[in-house]
Amino acid sequence: MDFELSDEQRAIQSLCRDFAQSEVRPRAEAMDAAAEFPYDLVKKMADLGLMGLPFPEEYGGAGADTVSYALAICELARVDASTAITVAAHVSLGSTPFFLFGTEEQKRKYLVPCARGEMLWGFGLTEPQAGSDAGGARTRAELRDGSWVINGTKAFITNSGTEITGGTTITAITGTDERGRPELSNIIVPQDTPGFTRSKQYNKMGWRASDTRELAFQDAVVPVENLLGERGKGLHQFLKILDGGRISVAALSVGLAMGAYDEALKYAKERHQFGRAISKFQAIQFKLADMLCEIEHAKLMVLKAAWEKDTGRDFAMSASLAKLYSGEVSGRVVNDAVQIHGGYGFMDEYPVSRMYRDQKINEIGEGTNEIQRLVIARLMGL
Repeated sequence: MDFELSDEQRAIQSLCRDFAQSEVRPRAEAMDAAAEFPYDLVKKMADLGLMGLPFPEEYGGAGADTVSYALAICELARVDASTAITVAAHVSLGSTPFFLFGTEEQKRKYLVPCARGEMLWGFGLTEPQAGSDAGGARTRAELRDGSWVINGTKAFITNSGTEITGGTTITAITGTDERGRPELSNIIVPQDTPGFTRSKQYNKMGWRASDTRELAFQDAVVPVENLLGERGKGLHQFLKILDGGRISVAALSVGLAMGAYDEALKYAKERHQFGRAISKFQAIQFKLADMLCEIEHAKLMVLKAAWEKDTGRDFAMSASLAKLYSGEVSGRVVNDAVQIHGGYGFMDEYPVSRMYRDQKINEIGEGTNEIQRLVIARLMGL
């Protein structure tokens, strides 16, 4: 069993670490405070190939593997979760559906500019009344005169309303199956589609510098060829998409935990009480040791899931395990990081305050902790 990263994987990790530390870290606090979407950083990441990192070069990507992609998300999240989720959602949820299920024409039209970072793309699954019960979607798409006519609402959709967003792929009921159950399909909706509107930015607790909106469709019309993949296979498609997405969110959780640990270790060495640095007290040492132990465990779970995906193995169980565990680890690590900072940890000028707010969504998005346990139990055959 070889745990050594390849030269290419180390190079991508180093590239992302340098970019995150030099370009993102100095602005993270201000972007969070102003809820400012970092257009220039997205452009720079596109120039570095990060917006299409795991896609083949023929489709505008960098041709990297999933392990490299996970390492990249870790390094970005280590300094700013908002920047990391902008990349993760664009790649795993926005662009991957085109790669997995798109026709060659759809790949050329949508995947190539997405992979090059020329535009962002959203994935509209969640609705106000359909969150964990994603199969309970109410948005409908009716086929009329060779076009899909869409009506409904989507909620909490990342990258859906920026100035460079090209559109959103949504799940919608397109009919009923042979058993009379709702038939779900995925449909491509470009940003300029008449009848397709976006709300103002949500006022979020965390991920404040990322773009998240509610979407509304009122007789929004798109051509019949905007069906993505096979009609009626939307449920199967988005479950496969979410398996891969869970690796990226797990990587984001690990990166966030790594960043909180970095800050806590640094502060513990600088902060003096009772005549010496608090890092010299066993209570603080034990907290830091436990934090590092859990981070290493979570990181190995993420990289194992990514490796299984890269080698063509069934990675659904590993992805859910990694997503569940890393999300909970990030919660414990960030909480202890704030505790080590004491009163200063409660102040927004210290990064751990932002990290504390950013962390919670990791236990909700891409399937809540409770849903992950249900998925794991199902995969166990229970």
